[in-house]
Amino acid sequence: MKIVQILPELNGGGVERGTLEVASWLVREGHESIVISNGGRMAAELEQAGSRHIRMPVHRKSPASLGQIPRLREFFAAARPDIIHVRSRLPAWLAWLAWKSLDRRVRPRLVTTVHGFYSVNAYSAIMTKGEAVIAVSESVRDYVLKNYPQTDPARVRVIHRGVDPAGYPHGFVPPAAWLADWQAAHPMLAGRIPLLMPARLTRWKGQEDFIRLIARLIDLGQPVHGLIVGEPHPKKLAFLDELKTLAVTLGVAGHLSFLGHRTDLREIMAVCSLVVSLSTDPEAFGRVSLEALALGKPVVGYNHGGVGNVEAAVAATLDILDQRKAPSSIGPFTLQRMLDATVEVYADLLDTPV
Repeated sequence: MKIVQILPELNGGGVERGTLEVASWLVREGHESIVISNGGRMAAELEQAGSRHIRMPVHRKSPASLGQIPRLREFFAAARPDIIHVRSRLPAWLAWLAWKSLDRRVRPRLVTTVHGFYSVNAYSAIMTKGEAVIAVSESVRDYVLKNYPQTDPARVRVIHRGVDPAGYPHGFVPPAAWLADWQAAHPMLAGRIPLLMPARLTRWKGQEDFIRLIARLIDLGQPVHGLIVGEPHPKKLAFLDELKTLAVTLGVAGHLSFLGHRTDLREIMAVCSLVVSLSTDPEAFGRVSLEALALGKPVVGYNHGGVGNVEAAVAATLDILDQRKAPSSIGPFTLQRMLDATVEVYADLLDTPV
């Protein structure tokens, strides 16, 4: 098969990581993998794994982006891919408009993946236009069918995100060189209990609640130190300043470290006592939490239905620190299962008459 995946950029995140995983697997299985995006720091990794990357500004929410439609149409007509797989709303609109103008007897099959709980409107509805629609969890499938009732349920298939147990082995211990560098760079962690919150810096991800959690634990005499991994969008740098101000206000600036973007998150999770996920809105899947569980690290997170409760998170954290029990399995949520199911969607679609 020749598969084209399209997404805005390759700068990091769950969508991007899933795209690279599928691309790498396709190449290993002898298929042809092409990814269209505006590029980013993950593009080199994509190409090193054998995929072709075509840089195209399909990320900018601007009328000028409509100029990419003829370019995409020309590419689709010339490359003749079997599958076009779109993973984000703006690229989906551009790709769909280009795809729809092709002769339906020879055009590629179209797959969309709904990665999150997008705002419900005509703009987001594009993610239901795929001939096959992948939902990353049961809750996302429910969201699609509830808010876009015109969507045929038979077209919507749940494929949970997955983690490679070989890449996140239970009980993983980072290499000695990494540990030495980590300890030298973070002497404030000596004798402390490190708690980790890995998430991009945006208000709904819950970093404010994490800082309040650290403050309450310090008040209760717990020798904790909070680690925040993630960076804000370049246009939202003010939120980072807000978080630092909150830490000062609550008197925990010395018990908190902002680590920014990291490529060694697995190693950081391995040296922390637990991982925290305090998103104020439900997560579509929560892949980082699964990675932590695969390593054997407990995770404290909100059980959604409403806005989270910091005091409940404090109680859960204290309980885990007291019992020091480690999770033993991630169950069926493996990377291989995700890859097999995705390729099965492609194959089923190609076996289905237009």
